[in-house]
Amino acid sequence: MAYRKLGKDNKHRRSMLATLTKQLIMNERIVTTEAKAKELRKFVDKMITYGKKGTLISRRKALAFLHNDEACVAKVFNDLTKRYENRNGGYTRIIKKSERRGDNALEVIIELV
Repeated sequence: MAYRKLGKDNKHRRSMLATLTKQLIMNERIVTTEAKAKELRKFVDKMITYGKKGTLISRRKALAFLHNDEACVAKVFNDLTKRYENRNGGYTRIIKKSERRGDNALEVIIELV
């Protein structure tokens, strides 16, 4: 599976993506760069799919990835699964915003549909 390295080593990248996933789940909309948002989509879709399965092992996998954040996992398994029960993927939307001042990185808004 091809993935973006985002200029970070493996531990830092995984931690950053887990944090961004938690923030997106809790706030339902965040502003980040386009490359991070495209990579983040995969992880958010996986967490919501775990929630739709609803098994104990899927809850444990979600907890392990989200740094044992009980509130975030509870929101996925209780609220978001009801919202997306008839949807087969594509739980996020990326809206292009503008270039960031300083390094001209394209900023986007990523939000839950």
